[in-house]
Amino acid sequence: MRSHLRLGRHILGLAAMSYGVIDLVWHQVTSLGGISHPNILVYIMVMLEFIGGLTLQFRRTSKIGAVVLCVVFLVFSLYLLPPILQTPLVFAPWGNFFEEFSILVGGFLVLASTVLSDRKIAAKVEQVAYISFGICVVTYALYQLLYLTYTASLVPKWIPPGQMFWAIATTIAFALAAIAVLSNHSALLASWLLTAMLTLFGLLIWVPACIIHPHTLDNWTENAQNLSIAGTAWIAAEYLSKRKSTKPVL
Repeated sequence: MRSHLRLGRHILGLAAMSYGVIDLVWHQVTSLGGISHPNILVYIMVMLEFIGGLTLQFRRTSKIGAVVLCVVFLVFSLYLLPPILQTPLVFAPWGNFFEEFSILVGGFLVLASTVLSDRKIAAKVEQVAYISFGICVVTYALYQLLYLTYTASLVPKWIPPGQMFWAIATTIAFALAAIAVLSNHSALLASWLLTAMLTLFGLLIWVPACIIHPHTLDNWTENAQNLSIAGTAWIAAEYLSKRKSTKPVL
């Protein structure tokens, strides 16, 4: 009997519901463009994000949630491909894509654990999703490295020894986590530490930013994005724990 992913899917589901609230309040989904009645798109996507996030909270309905979120964030990920094709040498579109893609990866890890009945196929999907997550972590490190000054500006000034120190330290942490995940060396520890770091990002940076500047859309979207990535990292750690516990003893 397969074990279900635990807290990670709850965090990912909460992030999806947060996206639903943001899209409803700011009608952000209309940026997907070009339809005659854009409000219809807003309400459809909000409904799907809510349904996916909510049903992911319960074991009996987590299958539905996993499928819905995979479909929704596959659409969002595909929407971010044209900017990459237009400016392939500019990193920002790549970073934006992989931030969105990481949510899809989390959804596929849950999907493989809850929906796929063929254990061999499920294991292959999990492995591909896990490797994809490692690639996403590589892009997080690159994003911070290439935009180090901006990263430093996000660090609260009251945290010693300084903003640039923590910008560099967390960039190195992302890089080490990516190496660990992709090489499968201390990957479980790295995934848990990555989850902890992302959680601290939310608690120290994005939650206070939303409280201090509640009318700034970017704060809310970054908070939801960080929460979703933390959820995916948690799911990846749970996947590694499950794989370790089911590995046959020689």
